[in-house]
Amino acid sequence: MAAVAPGERGATRIADRVVSKIAAQAAREMLSDQSGDPAPPRATVVVHHRAAHVRVHIELDYPCEIGARCAEVRRHVASRVGALVGMEVPEVAVHVERLHLTPAHGLAQGRTR
Repeated sequence: MAAVAPGERGATRIADRVVSKIAAQAAREMLSDQSGDPAPPRATVVVHHRAAHVRVHIELDYPCEIGARCAEVRRHVASRVGALVGMEVPEVAVHVERLHLTPAHGLAQGRTR
């Protein structure tokens, strides 16, 4: 059987919103160990020439190493989007929108005298 010429194969286009859902799910996978009820991660994506530029909005437990957690999310999102969609991911911007105080660290809740 003869191979089909590249120009005759067609093209596959993956919508930006599909890539953003994959990015949000990847961030959710990294943050599944958080306590409480944080809002699910949101992502926006701009695809340009087979490269996905991702922006992820997350909430984190506090106290935590914010920079380290963001780096973990950034690496995982880039890896998952690249693997599942087959796009290059040169940029993943992580925006921490809210910190949730974890009661497990003995911090006082409410007013005390």
